[in-house]
Amino acid sequence: MKEYLVPVSKSVIAHREVLPAGTLGKQLDLHMEGGTIPVVSKAKFAIFGIRENRNDVDYMGAEVNFENFRKALYSLYPGNWSGKIIDLGDIQKGATIADTLFAVKQITEELLLKKVIPIILGGSQDMAYGQYRAYDAIGKMVNYVNIDGRFDLGDAEKPMTNKSYIGKIIVDEPYNLFNYCTIGYQSYYNPPQEIGLMDKLYFDAFRLGDIVADIKSVEPLLRDADIVTLDATSIKGAFLSISGDESPNGFDGREICAVSRYAGISNKVTSFGVYELNGSTESKSGAMLIAQMIWYFIEGVNFRVKDDDFNDENCFTTYNVPIDDEILTFKKSSKTGRWWIELPFISNVNNKLKRQTLLPCTYGDYLGAIQQEIPERWYKARRKNEV
Repeated sequence: MKEYLVPVSKSVIAHREVLPAGTLGKQLDLHMEGGTIPVVSKAKFAIFGIRENRNDVDYMGAEVNFENFRKALYSLYPGNWSGKIIDLGDIQKGATIADTLFAVKQITEELLLKKVIPIILGGSQDMAYGQYRAYDAIGKMVNYVNIDGRFDLGDAEKPMTNKSYIGKIIVDEPYNLFNYCTIGYQSYYNPPQEIGLMDKLYFDAFRLGDIVADIKSVEPLLRDADIVTLDATSIKGAFLSISGDESPNGFDGREICAVSRYAGISNKVTSFGVYELNGSTESKSGAMLIAQMIWYFIEGVNFRVKDDDFNDENCFTTYNVPIDDEILTFKKSSKTGRWWIELPFISNVNNKLKRQTLLPCTYGDYLGAIQQEIPERWYKARRKNEV
């Protein structure tokens, strides 16, 4: 792992020295120049950056660094948390982009196998391909949730960019992707053919306006995720204070922190990446918002509740709702009040999908079923299984 990583900068180390006692910076174990890499096996979270942006469609030679972000994060005070947080430093640009992707995959894979949650800071979002490929070693199908104004499907036949990496994830072997979900897409940023393709593949897509109207609606979507990535351009440019930013619309600071916390609360999320940080970490206020998002993600992980033991009937209540020729089975956790709906049509599939038999949903989905409305995500999951 060490051969892929460069230490945290001297400027950040100097900043850390003058921070008050009790701040995160005083508690993190760091990869420092001349020192050893922190012991990964003793950590619960591992932060690392990726200074790669050559596949950005707007790349003009700019360099990526995360100094302001680290200074902002280190200055925050932790909550009532358990588990060690380490900062591994950054992955430099490789001789080729493929070299950088390989390093991302190797480091993420090693962390996952040691049950450590990677928190990734990235330049261009095509590096999320390396984050995804790390799950090849886990040997199961994964659900990928992306908080983004764009679908990033692109043309998989062309070289990968930060606007087409999802297309590569879909077509490249091994096929580990069970579902892809985009939260906060903005129609005018997406070609009509990509909107149609999302529907054709029975992937989930939720418009920005629908999400911000009820931010709690993201919880069941993130509860079902293994991988969560967040494109910083999905945040309003004014909240990142980036000169010349093209995103007048998007999530505000409070909303994106709430989304990050929901990602952390999910029992399934095992890696979290924030990408397109090329400009947001140059602004101190933008860097602080990114730092607070990471803080809320860690906070969420520390508030996880194991409430999906469906082998113990004392842990949930079952509700059966007849709709036409179907009987929809809902389960409500006695611990948290969260809801799931059964997917019986894939419960007996003898492959890597066997774990995907319960789909997180909302109380509103249950009420809709009573009114003879089949939940859209349940319908898509069924249609996907029939293809």
